[in-house]
Order: sequence, then C-alpha cells, then structure tokens
Amino acid sequence: MANHSSTSSILCASFNQDLSYFAVGTRDGFRIFETNTGKLCYERAVGAFVIVEMLFSSSLLAIVGAGDQPSLSPRRLCLFNKTTGAALRELNFLTSILAVRMNRQRLVVILQDKAYVYEINSLSIVDIIDTVPNIKGLCAFSPCLDACYLALPASTTKGSALLYNVMNRHLHCEIEAHRSPLAAMVLSSNGMYIATASEQGTIIRVHLVSDATKSYSFRRGTYPSTIFSLSFGPSKQLPDILAASSSSGSIHLFTLGFASHPRSKSSSGFLGSIIPGAVSDVLDPAYHHVLHDTVPAGVKSYVVIRKVENMTNSSSSDLLACRAILSVITSNGFFKEYNISINARNELSWALGREFNLLTVT
Repeated sequence: MANHSSTSSILCASFNQDLSYFAVGTRDGFRIFETNTGKLCYERAVGAFVIVEMLFSSSLLAIVGAGDQPSLSPRRLCLFNKTTGAALRELNFLTSILAVRMNRQRLVVILQDKAYVYEINSLSIVDIIDTVPNIKGLCAFSPCLDACYLALPASTTKGSALLYNVMNRHLHCEIEAHRSPLAAMVLSSNGMYIATASEQGTIIRVHLVSDATKSYSFRRGTYPSTIFSLSFGPSKQLPDILAASSSSGSIHLFTLGFASHPRSKSSSGFLGSIIPGAVSDVLDPAYHHVLHDTVPAGVKSYVVIRKVENMTNSSSSDLLACRAILSVITSNGFFKEYNISINARNELSWALGREFNLLTVT
C-alpha cells in the first residue's frame, strides 16, 4: 500500500518478510510495530515517507521520502540503520522511486520504466530491467532464495505479467492472466504461485510459476471493484487461503484448501489431491467467502494472512477445519486483526480480535 491521496493518514504500509513486524509511513515520519503485540518498536519523526521496507527482523530499512523537503527526495533511496539512527548508503535516481523490495541477497528498486536489481551487501548492480510504463510501481517479489522471482506488468493494455529470476538473471516466463491491465499481484512466500487481479477486479487468478499454468480462477463479484491488495496464506507448499482487500470495504477469502478437485491416484495427501492439472473455469462460489464492511468503502487497505492452522484427519489427510489470522492496515490509520475459522462444511465464522489507531499508539 503506497502513495495515497492527500486525505490519507497512512502514506505507505508494509510487513517484513516473515510478517513479524510492520511499518507505516506518515506525513510526520515512520513507525514500526511488532505484529503479535501491536507494540510500537521504533519511530522517527523527520518528515513524510512514502516507502518503508524492512529486511526480516534486522535493523536495515529501505526508506524513501515524499519530497516535502529537499532531504527527503522521492528520487533518493536511503538504506537506514534503525539501531544507530544513521544512513548507511543512499542511491539516487533520475525519476521517483515507486517501490522497493528486499531479501537477504537482493535489493529491487522499481521506477516508472525500469527495475534495478542490486546485490544487497555490496550494492553492486546485478541487472537493469526495462519495463512498460508502470506508474503505480506494481510488482511482486518472493523472498525465497531458491525461487526468487520478481513479477512486473508486461503490458499497459492487458493483464499479463513477466516473471524474472533475479538470482539467475533471466526472464522465466510471461503469464497472460487477464484481458484488462493488472491492478494487484502477489507471489507466495516460496515463489511457487502468483495471484493476480485486473483493474476490472471481478476475477482473481492463481498461476503455478514453474510452468505458468493456471491453477485457480475465482470470481470476486459481478460488479467492478478496485483490488487494493492480495495475500497468500503462509505455507511451504500450496497456500490454503488467498485474501483480497477491495474498494468495496470488504475482504474476500478464497479457500484453496477446500476447493474440490478430482483426486489423482498419484497425488499424495491433501495438498497433492487438490492441485489441478488445468483449470479453465471459475471455481465454485462456495469457496469464496466475504468479510463485509471490515473497512469503510473507498478507504485503501492492505491485508495479509499472518497465520494458518489446518486440522486434518490423521488417517485420510482430509482437511477438517482451518483457522487463520488476518491483519489489515487501513490508509485512515488503523490496524485490525480478524480471527477466521472455516469448518469441514466450508462454513465461515469470523470476529474482530483487536483494533487500534496506528497514529496514537505511544
């Protein structure tokens, strides 16, 4: 979530790679919170910031100012040590920085028509990728070193994405997912799956990255709506839940783990049984759940699935129930956390676990 209108309290929001911390940029500075407790761990009030990215739980931050003062140019990336309060290194560009992503070996900087890939320790340039005009800085990045992919829009007229392996420095594939331009996309933490939504916002698709095949399609609704963010549930294999926040103010959940596909004799266990060879039709609406009115309509929000707990039958490996925790950051300055439960009949129950104002916590 980044670059909001002048009425937004939060200019940007991001979670670190293991979702243990999150950061928000405001018109006064930036703040870092511990996700489990909501504790304010660090704040710096020196001006407006539009990008604040963390590297796991380390002291390293990548920060970009909003340009309201010369020292906080939107064309300057500052690598900042929050323990010492000192800038470690600055990188300057000819145009505004629209997005930054990191893992333990790569730093990626997204501009309107280029993506710069750096080796994070030496800050030597590994690759420069020319892109189509990308005025929103749309991208997706996997922190996994074994499948370290960067996804970027491939077109301004249709919803296709290019996936680059930034460790091996080669174009992996192009995925043609939608007829209209992309509005949101996310890679699973292991780099195996990518989810996309178009500007129309009615269909969300999930592709297997390795061979660019479509695994799932979900219909979010009949009427167009802007998809603000997408999030996979944490998983070492196939994520069980996909979440989407939208301009309608609702959060949409798509239960991949309960999707009923014909079992293959060669499949092993629950996860192996639900991965289809090819899916051309939208999945049954029963696997789509909606948390209505979680955010005021029109307020931009950023959702992540922080925890997932699956309960399975010990003898058959069938999924009996699923519990999850959803964390939501809103551009009007709130953190909300929802407790989700889906039973074996695919029935959803949910409740607000906690909520607090990100700007007043001390």
